[in-house]
Amino acid sequence: MAITSDDRHPAMPGPAMPGPAMPGRAEEVDYEQLLDDYSHFAPPAEGEVIQGHVLKVTDKEVIVDFGSKSEGLVPIDQVRGPDGRIAVQRGDTIDVMVDRGGGEIDGYVLLSHEKAARIRCWDTLEKAFRENLLVAGRVLGRIKGGLSVDVGVQAFMPGSQVDTRPVHNLDSFIGQDIPVKLVKLNRRRGNVVVSRKLALEDEIHSRKAHALASLSEGAVVTGVVKNLTEYGAFVDLGGIDGLLHVSDMSHSRINHPSEMISAGDVITVKVLKYDGEKERISLGLKQLSPDPWDSVAERFPIRSHVIGRVVSVTDYGAFVELEAGVEGLIHISEMTWSRRMKHPAKVVKVGDNIEAVVLDVKPRDRRVSLGIKQLEADPWTTVASRYSVGSVVEGRVRKLTDFGAFIEIEEGIDGLVHISDLSWTKRVKHPSEVLKKGQLVQAVILHIDAPNRRLSLGVKQLQPDAWETFFRSHQVGDIVRGRVCRTASFGVFVELAPGVEGLCHSSEIPGAEGHRDGPALAIGEESEFKVIKMNEAEKRVGLSIRAVADDEERSRLEDYQRQAAAATTTIEEAINLKEHGESR
Repeated sequence: MAITSDDRHPAMPGPAMPGPAMPGRAEEVDYEQLLDDYSHFAPPAEGEVIQGHVLKVTDKEVIVDFGSKSEGLVPIDQVRGPDGRIAVQRGDTIDVMVDRGGGEIDGYVLLSHEKAARIRCWDTLEKAFRENLLVAGRVLGRIKGGLSVDVGVQAFMPGSQVDTRPVHNLDSFIGQDIPVKLVKLNRRRGNVVVSRKLALEDEIHSRKAHALASLSEGAVVTGVVKNLTEYGAFVDLGGIDGLLHVSDMSHSRINHPSEMISAGDVITVKVLKYDGEKERISLGLKQLSPDPWDSVAERFPIRSHVIGRVVSVTDYGAFVELEAGVEGLIHISEMTWSRRMKHPAKVVKVGDNIEAVVLDVKPRDRRVSLGIKQLEADPWTTVASRYSVGSVVEGRVRKLTDFGAFIEIEEGIDGLVHISDLSWTKRVKHPSEVLKKGQLVQAVILHIDAPNRRLSLGVKQLQPDAWETFFRSHQVGDIVRGRVCRTASFGVFVELAPGVEGLCHSSEIPGAEGHRDGPALAIGEESEFKVIKMNEAEKRVGLSIRAVADDEERSRLEDYQRQAAAATTTIEEAINLKEHGESR
C-alpha cells in the first residue's frame, strides 16, 4: 500500500523526523542516511526488480511481502520447477516486480516473478558476457545445427561448440546441466549464443597450469586413466596427460595394459621424467613398490631348487616366473643331457609348474639362469666306470659333419667317429659315404675324456686291419700276385688284397720306357710282382715285375749251372771208372 500524509503526521508515533540543521546544534542531520532509512516506504518504480519475502504458499498463489507496507500475490505457476514442484517456501527471498497491468486482487498487488527473473537474468547474462564468466545451463533439446540451452533464457549452442572434440551423438547431452560461456548476446532481439567448448578449454587450461606447477620428477600424483594402447596408458593428471608405459606398470610380465588397469580408473603413479617445455611426462606404477630384484640373490641362492610357472617358450629356451616380477631362463642346453632336442616346446609348455635348479643369479642384469637337467645325474660323471676303451657299443647316428659322425650311445652321451676311423681301406671324403643319419651302428671305444665330455669311437676297428695282416704275412722278396687297379704316369697301383695296394714304378716294368702314354700294363691286368720295399708306418709297398723276370732269369741260369755241373760230374765219374777198370 502507498504511504499517505496522515501516516507521516508528527503527532502519530513513529520515528523521529529531525528538521534542518540549526546553527549551534551539537548534531548535524545525515540526509543520505535518512533517505536510505525511509526509501523502502516509497512505491517501486515501474519495471523495478525488487526482492520480496515469501509469507505464505497456497494452492493458487504465493503471498509475498515486497516492502512499501504492501503485500502481493505471485501466481503459483510462476514458481513451479521443470518437474512441477513448487520451488519456494515460506521464508524464501524471491525476485518480483509489480505487474502494472494486473491491478489488485483482494487488496493484494499482483506481482510477476517471471518478468522479474527474466530481467534479472538478462542483467546477469550481460555481466557474464562483459566479464567472460561461466554460466550454468541445462540442455533442453536438439535443434538444427546444435542444441537449445536454458541459461535463464533460451540460448543456442552450435554443434561445433559442444566439446573440444567432435561429438557424434548430440542427443546424449539432452537434460544435462553444463557450464557454458557466452559468445554472443543481443538483449533487444533476445538472442544468446553459448559455448561449452570454451568453458571446457578454460577449465583444462586452469587445471593444466595448476598441474604443471605441482609436477616434478619423483613426485607421487593421482590421475585418471584416459585410454589404453598396446604400449601403455595415458593418464590425465588434471589438464595434462602423462604416459604410463607397459614396462613401468608392474615388476611382473604383462602382455597388455588391460591386464592391470582400465579406462576411467583412478590410479596413483610416480613421475619418472618431466619435460616442462615439451610437456612430456613419463609415469611409473611399479616404482611405488619395492623392486624384487634387489634381494633376489638372497631369496634364490645358486644350486637351490625352485618351483615356478612357465610364462613363455622361445626357440632358445623357456622363461619361468619364480615370483611376481622375477623370471628365470631355462636355456635349451640346460633342459636335458641329450643333444637331440630341437625345441624347448618338446619339454615344457606355457602354464606348466616345474621344478628347476638355480644355476646363476645376476641382479644387476635382472637375470636368473635355471636348469632342469640338473635334477637328474649327469651321465658323463659315470661314463668312465660304465665303459672301457676297446669295448664295442651300439648307437644311432645323430649328426654328420665334414670331419666325422656323432653317434649317441645312450641318453646324453654322444661319441665322435672321426672320418679317418670309418674305413681301413677306403679313402672317405665325407661320412655320408659310409653312414646315414639315424642309422643304428656299432663302434669301438677308442678314448674316453669324461671331464671334457668327449668320447672317441671307431667303426673300422670292428674289422682287422688289412694292412696289418699283410705286413705280418709278407716280407721283402716275396712274390705276390696282384691286379692293376689304377695307372699313373710314373707307374701302376696294384691291388694285392682287399684294401691293400702296392706301387709298381715304371722303372720296374720291363718295356715301359717305350710307351709314351704310360706303363705297358692295363687296368684289370693281373701279374706277379716281387715285393721290393715295405713301410708299415706309412702303409706303402713297392713292387717290381722286372725283379720277377730277373729272378726267373737267375733261376734258369742257376738251373743250367746246376745241370752243367751235374753233367760234368757224370763225365768225370765215367772217366774215373774207365781208368779204374783198365788198371785192373
